[in-house]
Amino acid sequence: MAKTSSLSEGALHLVARRFAVLGEPMRLRLLQLLMAAEQPVNALVEASGGTQANVSRHLQMLAAAGLVSRRKEGLQVFYAIADPSIFKLCDLVCGSLEKQMAKHVKLFEG
Repeated sequence: MAKTSSLSEGALHLVARRFAVLGEPMRLRLLQLLMAAEQPVNALVEASGGTQANVSRHLQMLAAAGLVSRRKEGLQVFYAIADPSIFKLCDLVCGSLEKQMAKHVKLFEG
């Protein structure tokens, strides 16, 4: 975190808020579902296994954080990734976890 040492208190709060938004598995699942393409809320509800109210609440939080965008077409609301750089962060975290898990597996293999 070399770059963050020069961040102001306000900037640090914004960074912490972004990480907090990403700290919920359902929100990560929704981002993963939106990776391929824009989708309507009802498709996200079905694919995620969540309830309409729960998925909508998580999508609102993702939108407030600037991670997804929404547009209305008739009665349907569509969501899409607004900040594709989020996938770089996810790749870094997943890659790190894979390396960590591989080390644990080697310990049990003898």
